[in-house]
Amino acid sequence: MEMTNAQRLILSNQYYLMSQLTPENAAKYRRLQTIVERGYGLQMRELDKDFGNLSDDTCRQVIDFMEMHHAMQESHKMLSEEDQGQVDTRRLKFLGFDAATESQLVHYVRFLTEEEGLYPQFDKTEHHFNSQVAMLDKYQRMLQTWRNCPRQYHLCATELQQILSA
Repeated sequence: MEMTNAQRLILSNQYYLMSQLTPENAAKYRRLQTIVERGYGLQMRELDKDFGNLSDDTCRQVIDFMEMHHAMQESHKMLSEEDQGQVDTRRLKFLGFDAATESQLVHYVRFLTEEEGLYPQFDKTEHHFNSQVAMLDKYQRMLQTWRNCPRQYHLCATELQQILSA
């Protein structure tokens, strides 16, 4: 993270104030203040992780993944009991993304569900949208299959299976 001396001074002051306002986190903020003041390049990279940067396209794609899961769940509800039995309902859950490799996406999903109030029907489970396995490629394949369906919000059991197997 490149910063001017003025930016570093401002950030250093912010960390000082945060250490005073939140004594329980004072050690963390004093450490960050020292890193910023002294310009330790390697440790400055730690600050980058606190600032996400998701493009408009990536945000739209995450919303599309969530909308696809919503459509699959609603379509499943409309199926006959016999057709519902052909689809494993556990696979219809939106799991989220891997916090280790897709952390910005996990945080965005949490923002959408908690702050924006979108998709309240999605079960957060104990992992809170941390799938613990990379999901981006899988969701992209699923999304392509879903978009090829003629009635995306009224899917049959076969279409659901195709999307889930993509």
